[in-house]
Amino acid sequence: MTDRPRRPRRGLRPPVVQEERTVHRAVAAASVGNVAEWYDFGIYSYLAAGVLDQVFFADFGPWAAVYTLGAFAAAFVMRPLGGFVFGRLGDRFGRTKVLSATVLMMAAATVLLGLLPDYGAAGLLAPVLVLLVRMLQGFSAGGEYTGALTLIAEYAPDRRRGFFGSWLEFSTLTGYALGAGTCGAVVALLPPDALLAWGWRVPFMLALPLGLIGLYLRIRLEDTPAFRQLMERSPVLATMTTRRAVQIVLRHYRTPALVAAGIVVAWNVTNYVLTNYVPTYLTSTLPRHGEGGTSNAVATGMQVAVMVVMLCAIVGVGRLSDRIGRKPVLMTGSVALVLLGLPAVWLLRAGTGGQALGLLIIGLCLMCFAAVSPSTLPALFPTMIRYSSLAVIFNLSVSLFAGTAPTIIEAAVTATGNLDWPGYYLIGAGIIGIVATHFLREHAGKPLDGAAPLTSSAELPPPPLSEDGVPLELPR
Repeated sequence: MTDRPRRPRRGLRPPVVQEERTVHRAVAAASVGNVAEWYDFGIYSYLAAGVLDQVFFADFGPWAAVYTLGAFAAAFVMRPLGGFVFGRLGDRFGRTKVLSATVLMMAAATVLLGLLPDYGAAGLLAPVLVLLVRMLQGFSAGGEYTGALTLIAEYAPDRRRGFFGSWLEFSTLTGYALGAGTCGAVVALLPPDALLAWGWRVPFMLALPLGLIGLYLRIRLEDTPAFRQLMERSPVLATMTTRRAVQIVLRHYRTPALVAAGIVVAWNVTNYVLTNYVPTYLTSTLPRHGEGGTSNAVATGMQVAVMVVMLCAIVGVGRLSDRIGRKPVLMTGSVALVLLGLPAVWLLRAGTGGQALGLLIIGLCLMCFAAVSPSTLPALFPTMIRYSSLAVIFNLSVSLFAGTAPTIIEAAVTATGNLDWPGYYLIGAGIIGIVATHFLREHAGKPLDGAAPLTSSAELPPPPLSEDGVPLELPR
């Protein structure tokens, strides 16, 4: 191999035409599996305040919420390792095989979490087991999202990558909303004693059928056009060492790696503040500091409503980015975080109406990142190292700065009594997003690095017709 990877000159190779229905199947396989993955990953956070802190951390007093969120953050310790392992496997053996393994592993770990003994039955062993299972979930998640992101990006036609990529975050939000709705229903329908005795286990048990559906869709899908081209052109790249892959990134893709890390930090700090910390903030933190909080059911209902708004708009924003580019959308979200992050948190302390508005503001900022990042990040790296590079960079960034955000914010609020810490975090995320977006190269409408131009059968011009309206030739 040469020291510098070859970059194919765009426009010199004929475009690859992919059947439109195959593109839809690929997006469905990645998205449905992603729904299962993030349903599994999210239900812990929705039950953390008021349920799991009593089930597994019953004797930890006012710090029970911190320890419960700490167990949530423990999953992020394993995400870089999972990304490293699954990313290299995905670049060597293909995307679909690895994604089948990740969704199965996550479903099994989530069901296991629902079967664990509580603190009353197992004592200190209970939180230790929670910690271990959460780490297994984190290991799986380390390979899941970036694999699904890579799969969709490599199947999506160049001119509509933003549109198809936005469906991945549509599925992530669907998974979170499904998890929130399931947990909210269980909390609302069961009396407290039944909820703490056995009801909390129900959402975890439902992970199994969701995971099996995702597995079925993925094992039936062939690998991406970009990966097949790579294997046909240079099959020896499947044996590339990890050291060599790291050298390529450090020598030739340092700026894209830093840009990717910045976008991931801004995006996921906002994500985890909204989806994982705000429920605890509204139901536990505010009442503990003498402010007007809300019940689990109301907090969950407001979050689901915000997610529904995001679901209705996110695909449209992704389609818009195919026309105007990714950078304007990312910059809008970053600037909005800086200007509105702290006011949004103030609104969370202003009664139910203010809480709903504050959640909506954070959700709309998040949507700017979520709609276009799945199509932005894969374009920063070539096919031969795309999955592994994204997996490591994404998961390190999330683990160090985003996944730990709920725990650090709650610890800071508990230690200082200052309820504005979530807003400070959002402002910091916005500043990082502004810097990263400034250095981002616009890739909208362009082929992926290392792949031929890609279009779909739906984008081909219609065949010429005879005077009677009969096609003179069939489209290829």
